[in-house]
Amino acid sequence: MALRTIRMLGDEILTKHCREVKSMTPRMRELIDDMLETMYHAEGVGLAAPQVGVLRRIVVIDIGDGPLVMVNPVILKTEGEQTGDEGCLSLPGKAGQVTRPNYIQARFFDEDMEECEIEAEELLARAICHEVDHLEGHMYVELVEGEIHDVVYDEDDDETDADDGADAAGGDDANDGADTAH
Repeated sequence: MALRTIRMLGDEILTKHCREVKSMTPRMRELIDDMLETMYHAEGVGLAAPQVGVLRRIVVIDIGDGPLVMVNPVILKTEGEQTGDEGCLSLPGKAGQVTRPNYIQARFFDEDMEECEIEAEELLARAICHEVDHLEGHMYVELVEGEIHDVVYDEDDDETDADDGADAAGGDDANDGADTAH
């Protein structure tokens, strides 16, 4: 496993549509392992392949319940709304208010290319939506209601805001900024 460089807002690769993964090759498994390591190192809750320069439909998410690897994810259904601070590992130190579905149902393949479905609410729903947007060449900044603001971290906390249960694809219900960075 290796840390990969996270691409920043303004990098053209973040505006491109990702290609479907046809089979789970050793290179794809290595990419997934590297994405997880990179996401944890950056203290994020989600990371999409284009954020590390690879135009493949792969996302990794961990909102504190263990890693979720989604290959070729498709959102099938959404319900409700939630509005909260959202951030992104591709725009560190910034966040903005974004409205996302409060509930989603998605279909994806796992690391063994077994088809799976998931129902998610709140932070996990936000994270999945945020990361799937990356696969389509979109970033949360396109959805921000109002201004993007600096994230303020409480230096007395042992944990980062991303561990507070906000955002899952960027940053979320902010505690002093983005609750989650994706």
